[in-house]
Amino acid sequence: MSQFISVFDMLKIGVGPSSSHTLGPWRAAEQWICQLKENKKFHLVDGIQVDLYGSLSLTGKGHATDLAIQLGLTGADPEYVPIETIGDIINDIKNNELISFNGEKNVPFYKTSIVFNREFLPFHANGITFRGYFKGDEISTQTYFSIGGGFIVQENDHLVEEIEINKKNFPFPINRAIQLEEYCEKENLLISDIVYLNELELNSAEFIDKEIHRIWDTMLECMYTGCHTKGILPGGLNVKRRAFDTHQKLIKDTSYTNPKEWITAIRSTEVKFREILKWVSCFALSVNEVNAALGRVVTAPTNGSAGVIPAVLMYYMVIENHDADFNQVKKFLLTAGEIGSIFKKNATISAAMGGCQAEIGVSSAMAAAALTELLGGTAAQALSAAEIAMEHHLGLTCDPIGGLVQVPCIERNSMGAIKAIHAAEMALETNPKEALVHLDSVIDTMWETAKDMNKNYKETSEGGLAVTVRIVDC
Repeated sequence: MSQFISVFDMLKIGVGPSSSHTLGPWRAAEQWICQLKENKKFHLVDGIQVDLYGSLSLTGKGHATDLAIQLGLTGADPEYVPIETIGDIINDIKNNELISFNGEKNVPFYKTSIVFNREFLPFHANGITFRGYFKGDEISTQTYFSIGGGFIVQENDHLVEEIEINKKNFPFPINRAIQLEEYCEKENLLISDIVYLNELELNSAEFIDKEIHRIWDTMLECMYTGCHTKGILPGGLNVKRRAFDTHQKLIKDTSYTNPKEWITAIRSTEVKFREILKWVSCFALSVNEVNAALGRVVTAPTNGSAGVIPAVLMYYMVIENHDADFNQVKKFLLTAGEIGSIFKKNATISAAMGGCQAEIGVSSAMAAAALTELLGGTAAQALSAAEIAMEHHLGLTCDPIGGLVQVPCIERNSMGAIKAIHAAEMALETNPKEALVHLDSVIDTMWETAKDMNKNYKETSEGGLAVTVRIVDC
């Protein structure tokens, strides 16, 4: 049976800095509350303990996992909670040692209520256990795993929802890239067309357009915010925001008042090769600086790699096609989402399982395929572009300094975006039938590389730059 993953699962709106370490635990807390209510135990809970395991424990502080859990336990929604209120919510919990459990009742919550355990659970590197107490007795124990991109599962029943979805009769069931390529050739359709027809089995055309609009508006707002915010990122590394200064030099004295006018303003600027490189980097950096500051971003496919896809799409809109509108945005995001889903089905999008190749590498592949389609490439060329982009990210480790999604994470988004554009151009000049490596082969290789990779290089901050460059030296 082919597994179906919607574009809206791959591109989720949430709060930074990490989809697996922030958004996932946040959603897990919400899920635990739902299960407590289903089991008629929510009203009994008068004590809470949360245990973090593996990568969630080792880099949880730097990834704001503890903050995300507290926000989730209050019932705040990561898609809609006002960003400016997050600090106040956390400070109230800390100062009062009480948490407004799902916004319904106060429960004691202390600094020791979240326990950071270094050991790894067998199922996945990102484990989290919620324990509920009543008069000192443990009445609920639920373990979840944050498997990347904001997806959460429980070890024994994580396939239930997938089975229900896949009972539907999708016109183009897809597990592997070769299936997608064959459908496109047989039906004479683009990748985005195939994806759209599958999405229509779950949602109306109106809903799909509305949600894609919301995703793009969030991406655009994120870039706009990042390019217009200066200062130092939180966390202790004293990383200076760079998008602001770069943007100021590029935009010069052009006038605008909102993100949509901003696009028009950028289109009027100088477009020499160096300026194009700087713009792409500026877009990517801006997103991940917002992400690092607990801002609202779109997982694409993760928060740590959230800057690549909007940067490449923005490049297309302001450099390649000044007439681009929502139709191109829709095609781009549908195509990108499908490529990401194929990686998730056959490998991983979790850095805790596969290193940074699973995040920046996948996002670069997603963007490369989507850009190739918009530039007039065939489905086979788009898949070839995705292969090229991933091939040159194979083996990329995840070694964030201080466990923060800042160094080298932010710059890697810029590099991933540039590689995606280059990969698209190479694919457009290539006959994909002559390519020696197919996308499926590189996905399989990425997964084998992930399994062989030492755990110190899988989002633990116990190897690489995280050890060579100590946070105390920054």
